[in-house]
Amino acid sequence: MAKTDGAEPADSRRRNGETVDELLGGRLRVIQGRRGYRFSLDALLLANFVRMRKGASLLDLGTGSAVIPMLLCRRWGCARAVGVEIQSELADMARRSLELNALEGTIAIVEGDVREAAQLVPARSFDVVTCNPPYRRLRSGRINPLAQKARARHELCGGLDDFLRAAAYAVCPDGHVFAIYPARRLAELIFRMRRHRLEPKRLRMVHSRKEMVGEFVLAEGRPGAGEELTVLPPLFIYGAGQEYTAAMEEIFSDLCAFPENDDD
Repeated sequence: MAKTDGAEPADSRRRNGETVDELLGGRLRVIQGRRGYRFSLDALLLANFVRMRKGASLLDLGTGSAVIPMLLCRRWGCARAVGVEIQSELADMARRSLELNALEGTIAIVEGDVREAAQLVPARSFDVVTCNPPYRRLRSGRINPLAQKARARHELCGGLDDFLRAAAYAVCPDGHVFAIYPARRLAELIFRMRRHRLEPKRLRMVHSRKEMVGEFVLAEGRPGAGEELTVLPPLFIYGAGQEYTAAMEEIFSDLCAFPENDDD
């Protein structure tokens, strides 16, 4: 199952140059620009990796189209959620997506810079913080001429350290921080998590195929926790050809199901 099913339902909230994509069997609809930033598979991987209890509070840093908080609120029954987004166009589309899914009463979009988290959200006030930071250093590779994509992919508006600093500021003392990041930068991820007293507790490597090196790493950290790390079995995205593996199909099914909430 792809990240969207290609459908584009008519809706008055969609403006020129935008699509309304049905996500995971039509459970959610997401307004996105035809060009510019569009959410990708890594957002679904991160949403599936998150574990939280019913009624928990959620903060998503660099929320983009708000896919992650929408999925998590439907799946886990969050009492409240906040998505922080620096780009006005994306924040506006995210708010309209919330209306489209009747989630505007649960999720709030705050327009602002994660580097100024103290001005945006209260300290130690969220049970769970999620982040999908820009993957590319400011001076690495060609910067996309489309501003939305450039800011989402390159560290133009803050990098990993800024996101983790904001997460450490916002998460409550017994909370959890979840992130997805390039596998090749795993050493940096662990170093910076521990620098901000977010002890890594759970990791999972994501590979495109069995014969390929790791592409992403999913990580969970807890503030001030002890030194004990669980490394989960690797996740392979593709099997033969372009077919998703059984593990990926299970992830899609799991996200689609929106199971009854429990208190894990």
